[in-house]
Amino acid sequence: MRFRHGTRNLMAICIGVTAVASLAACTSSSGTATAGQQSSTLQEVVKRGTLNVASCLTFPPFGSMDKNNKPQGFDVDVATAMATALGVKVHIVDTTSANRIPNLQTKKVDAVVCNFTTTAERAKQVAFSDPYIVAGEVMLVKKSSGISTIKDLSGKTVAVTKGSTNGDAVKAGNPKAKIQEYDTSSAAVLAVKQGQADAMVEDSNFLNYQAKQDSSLKVTKDSVVPLEYNGIGVPLGDATWLQWVNTWLRDFNTSGQAGALYKKWFGVDRVFPLNPSY
Repeated sequence: MRFRHGTRNLMAICIGVTAVASLAACTSSSGTATAGQQSSTLQEVVKRGTLNVASCLTFPPFGSMDKNNKPQGFDVDVATAMATALGVKVHIVDTTSANRIPNLQTKKVDAVVCNFTTTAERAKQVAFSDPYIVAGEVMLVKKSSGISTIKDLSGKTVAVTKGSTNGDAVKAGNPKAKIQEYDTSSAAVLAVKQGQADAMVEDSNFLNYQAKQDSSLKVTKDSVVPLEYNGIGVPLGDATWLQWVNTWLRDFNTSGQAGALYKKWFGVDRVFPLNPSY
């Protein structure tokens, strides 16, 4: 079949694309995207001049409010470092574990930095960056409780946070445990302190911090989940934004900045390597 010169040029640029689709898919010779191409969150953030980040501000030392009612914590500092790298301001949106995914899906925020464990189920709804912090899932109990392993939870009430994976992990390890969900991790800790729950299962970084604040509490050595890798959550399907976050995160981790912030908030060096080994 013969082609006129102009048609041959169009096919050279848009090979494999139908004639109708090529009107929306092709770019001009200068490389500028057509009106039909959606912009990335990356461009939107830079144009807006503000990075909106969801963090859990009832989860110290990851997130909390200082005496001046301003957000503070490890995750808040991570979000601030992201914004600095982008040359924009950061706006922290307080969230709960259960609202992390809805906040992304409704575009209330550009990213979630809130101890967000990466799971295959969650990845159906949001995209995750490479890990920026790693933890085991352990139990917080009163020193007088007699609880040391997950087997000791039979007939006991275990506090977990709504929207977390911890309830399922406890049930898998001990079906006889009673799960009680709380809106925030702080509320779950308080339930243990007040005797409304016998144990709480949560991130080891968070629970070790809680035990340091209250001498009546301890963290058990027995892990409910050996290791969990926490990433930054971003909207599903935005490859450009995810690529930028991962590229920045690599520099953030390898430069020593991430390690310095971890020691600032947790008082110790990182316990686990960021990259899993098999």
